[in-house]
Amino acid sequence: MCIIERVTEEDAAGLLEIYGPYVLETAISFEYQVPSLEEFRERIRTISAKYPYLKAVDEQGKILGYAYAGTFKSRTAYDWAVETTIYVRRECRGMGMGRQLYESLEQSLKAMGICNLNACIAYTPCEDPHLTNDSMYFHEKMGYKMVGTFHRCGYKFHTWYDMIWMEKLIAPHEQNQSPVRFGEWTI
Repeated sequence: MCIIERVTEEDAAGLLEIYGPYVLETAISFEYQVPSLEEFRERIRTISAKYPYLKAVDEQGKILGYAYAGTFKSRTAYDWAVETTIYVRRECRGMGMGRQLYESLEQSLKAMGICNLNACIAYTPCEDPHLTNDSMYFHEKMGYKMVGTFHRCGYKFHTWYDMIWMEKLIAPHEQNQSPVRFGEWTI
C-alpha cells in the first residue's frame, strides 16, 4: 500500500526519474527527448492549476508513480471530458499502485464535475522490446472501453505504432449540466 498525495513543482525531478526511461526506452511515450526539469515544472504548474496531479509515495516518501488529468480538447463544450495519464516506476508495476492512483484520480475528477475519462494509449499489433499492450489491459481492468484506433500514427525506434483511445464514463450526462469546478480538486 502506498500513500497518495498532491504533486508539487518540487516533485519534478522525482517524476522525471520515472518518466525518463519511458521516453528513452519505450514507445509508451511518443516523446523522443526527456523534457528538461524546468519544462516538467511548467507542465506540473499548468496541469495542476485546473486538474488533479497525484503521486504515490512509499513510507519513506519516495515517489513510485504519478497520474494526472489534462484538457481533452480546448473548446468549452469539451469541459466535462479529460485525458488521463499514468506512469509507474517500471519495477513497481503490478503491485496495485496504478489502480490506487487511478481510483484517487477518478474520485477527484468526479467531485469536480467531470463526466468522461479518455486515455490515449500507444498500441502494437505485435509486441516488441519497446512496447507491450499492458497499458490497454490495465485500462480495461479499470473499466475503460475501446472507442477508436489511429493506425500507424506514431513512429519511434524505426517502428510504426498505433494509437488507441479508450474511455470511461464516470458521471451522468444531464441536459442542464453543472459547470466543471476547475482547480477545485482534493484527494
